[in-house]
Amino acid sequence: MTKLNLYVVRHGQTYFNIYNKLQGWSNSPLTQKGIDGAVATGKRLADVHFEAAYCSDTTRAMDTAKLILKENNASAVKEPQTTMFFREEFYGYYEGNDMAQAWYLAGAPHGLPTFKDIVTKYSIGKAKDYLKEADPFHQAENNEEYWKRVDQGFDLIRSNPDLKDGDNVLLISHGNTLLSLMERYGGGKYDLTVRPANGSLTNLTLTDDDVIVESYNK
Repeated sequence: MTKLNLYVVRHGQTYFNIYNKLQGWSNSPLTQKGIDGAVATGKRLADVHFEAAYCSDTTRAMDTAKLILKENNASAVKEPQTTMFFREEFYGYYEGNDMAQAWYLAGAPHGLPTFKDIVTKYSIGKAKDYLKEADPFHQAENNEEYWKRVDQGFDLIRSNPDLKDGDNVLLISHGNTLLSLMERYGGGKYDLTVRPANGSLTNLTLTDDDVIVESYNK
């Protein structure tokens, strides 16, 4: 069985993060704090030899990946492979909307006016389903659609013929995606109502048929 060590980093802070706006497939630039945070994470990982790097095709993820790889002293990899498979959840009509307002519109019809309320009673997956239901265009991703896409991203890494057992792979991810991964693979160990920090590091083991959480949001 092949095991790959995934170093999963949440992208640096963006302006939409400051303004508390939903930022899925839409985008906003890294703030100076976001740039500095990505550089700091890069310095933490400077001596890790990466055989490959992946990120979503959003500029916030690509910029974060390039800043981290620029600080790396051990790898020949200097550019990430980008793919839409690793994009954040698509929030549809609510892209760019105030986060609290959007989750209120999704959850209030079910007596759950906040994201925390939905997740505490049900799950992040249910929150995705509720948002699609509330989207007047019904274009937001539900839980099934979301995982169908993200799973293709992990299969893309698995299918890389240049990767072998024990190799290290950098993956730049997103806040809701990290929470979703912890819900699916974290065994109930983590508080899913608190978003991971920008620039935080999560360590996963990717096997032929599973994802194992080694550490989260450190």
